[in-house]
Amino acid sequence: MDRRNNTNVPDFILEGLADSEEVQLVLFHLFLLIYLVTVLGNAGMILIIRLDLQLHTPMYFFLSHLSFIDLSYSSVITPKTLENLIASTKHISFGGCFTQMYFFIFLGAAECFLLASMAYDRFVAICKPLQYPVIMSPPLCHFLVTICYMIGFSDSFINVLCMNTLHFCDSNVVHHFFCDTSPILALSCTDTHDVETMIFVVAGSTLVASLITISASYASILSTILKITSTSGKQRAFSTCASHLLGVTIFYGTMIFTYLKPSKSYSLGKDQVASVFYTIVIPMLNPLIYSLRNKEVKKAVLRVMQKRETTRPLR
Repeated sequence: MDRRNNTNVPDFILEGLADSEEVQLVLFHLFLLIYLVTVLGNAGMILIIRLDLQLHTPMYFFLSHLSFIDLSYSSVITPKTLENLIASTKHISFGGCFTQMYFFIFLGAAECFLLASMAYDRFVAICKPLQYPVIMSPPLCHFLVTICYMIGFSDSFINVLCMNTLHFCDSNVVHHFFCDTSPILALSCTDTHDVETMIFVVAGSTLVASLITISASYASILSTILKITSTSGKQRAFSTCASHLLGVTIFYGTMIFTYLKPSKSYSLGKDQVASVFYTIVIPMLNPLIYSLRNKEVKKAVLRVMQKRETTRPLR
């Protein structure tokens, strides 16, 4: 990813989120707190699912991978953001910038299709409950997760490969707090139309394909729930999907707002707020959404804690 032969600038400078040192210090402490909660929440979710045998089901298998992606996703962006908030120089090398962009796109695309896989899992659980153990077998679950990562890898490779053809001649100041495609494209001194078109097609295909899967799954789920006669049965079915549906709404809402629009409508302020939300805040919210609204996870935490207490040697 060495771009020095194709550019007159040595590296990039990430402009960040604020000019005032006081505001930067406040943001540093806020983002540090969010990142610590993100790491503890997602790592804790992975650990609980791994330790509690009753959570060894397809739903929690997907949830553990969601936690892994969120943990990695946040770690790609937040540490460098924290460094820049307190550093006097905010440089990032070309290799570092394109590496950050690669993993950001890779993990984001993988999460899109992982959420789609989770929606399919809920569809089978509610619409075909008797066939659920057969359909959602361990081989299928592993296959779906593998496909998620493969799609993420392919999308990211295509995007970064297209970006790597650009030339940078004048400014190296990135008007953003991380290396995203739109602000990097704005710095190129060559025609970016073809690259923008390819990125829009790849990103649009990823979002649309995963959204179609999620929408179709929830349309079938809603149809099935409406046929349930008992109120308690409907409430149980809705509660099964509520956490996932909330996570999907937040994630896709900010992603669509940021990426599925013409480049001419790019707004630094609005896009930065949205970017902060889906790169830093959402990875923190997901474990909270899936744990606080999930009785099984709460029970699993208590079981693991009780097991630890009973196995602790007496002094």
